[in-house]
Amino acid sequence: MNDAGILFVLSAPSGTGKTTIVKKVMDGMINLSFSISHTTRSPRAGEQNGVDYHFVSVSEFMEMRRKNLFLEWAEVHGNFYGTSRPAILSRLECGKDIILDIDVQGAALIAADDSVPSVSVFLAPPSLSELERRLCQRATDSNEIIELRLKNAVKEMAAMEHYEYLVVNDEIEDAVTTLQAVIIAERSRGHRLSSGEPVKLRVEK
Repeated sequence: MNDAGILFVLSAPSGTGKTTIVKKVMDGMINLSFSISHTTRSPRAGEQNGVDYHFVSVSEFMEMRRKNLFLEWAEVHGNFYGTSRPAILSRLECGKDIILDIDVQGAALIAADDSVPSVSVFLAPPSLSELERRLCQRATDSNEIIELRLKNAVKEMAAMEHYEYLVVNDEIEDAVTTLQAVIIAERSRGHRLSSGEPVKLRVEK
């Protein structure tokens, strides 16, 4: 029986719908928390510090990096993103399952780190044309940024084969159900209940 938590590493091209899917998955499951990353980018409308991201300056980020406080870090679209090593390890040691939303660069770093076991999941759009439609529909980026995100999506989707699980977000509810099934399956493989609680069976002779 394994009492340690599971780190679920989720990657997806920008605009695939991972924020919505992760929220729905977490609303429907217990003993599952979201890892809040550090970033140097500016908050978008409605985003809150300590809720959506830990928003820090470039100098603060570099100081954390110098102290080896990041499990992984990467530069994406001209901004830095990083995952706190102490925050992740402390929760896993307490038996808490975590969803970590990071890009393919960060996911590759974690996969290569044998000290932190993880389960990798790639969330893909049904097509690039549908991804473009979603990016345009959300109306948060300029045409130049949308074009950049689409180019990056092609590169990111080339990394799908390196992930253990693939979830296609064609219909949101189907994608939510599939991701929940992955989490339950991994909990069962670790001899834990679907709730994430350790199995405590009394075997009477």
